[in-house]
Amino acid sequence: MSRSFDLSVYLVTDRPLCQGRDLLDIVGQAVRGGVSMVQLREKMADTREFVELARALKAMLAPQGVPLLINDRVDVALAAGADGVHVGQGDMHVLDVRRILGPRAILGLSTDTLEQVLEAEGLPVDYYGVGPVFPTSTKTDFSHQPWGIEGLRRLRPRISRPMVGIGGVDVGNAARIVSAGAEGVAVVSAICSAPSPKDAARALAKAVAVGRGS
Repeated sequence: MSRSFDLSVYLVTDRPLCQGRDLLDIVGQAVRGGVSMVQLREKMADTREFVELARALKAMLAPQGVPLLINDRVDVALAAGADGVHVGQGDMHVLDVRRILGPRAILGLSTDTLEQVLEAEGLPVDYYGVGPVFPTSTKTDFSHQPWGIEGLRRLRPRISRPMVGIGGVDVGNAARIVSAGAEGVAVVSAICSAPSPKDAARALAKAVAVGRGS
């Protein structure tokens, strides 16, 4: 059984969107504002740099009780002692990821379609990244139409695992995403590009609480 985790405000990093600011500082501010999980996504870094950055983030996040997941790279997750991995449909198969990382690692899967989510119900996945909820310029490799709020609402009764909504998420729609059945929201630019990542994370956390009716 995997360890417990909180998907409320899930930060997916993107260094180019940090506008020249230090990623560790951005993440640190965001965690102080209420980010509950961090996924390190590095498409351009070489392996050694990726591992070093992951280790630095792990050292910072572990005392705060915030899990660190690595996008795609199982080898980097192992080397850095990360808490888990998030993979997409074209990455290593989740059965292989689970076999390598073991039962305690957190394993997330990106799902673009209903068929992908239902297939994943039979796989050892801990949560689904469902998206895009809305159109987004941050991630452009989606091949399907956005889910929308009603799409999430229809999906929720059909799945047994938590889902986090991603794609076009901001403080203005986070509450609706959660009220539709998502356990949390995943954001990139809404925090990485914010003038104050701490304030942005705090506002998102409040919106998630509203969506839960708390």
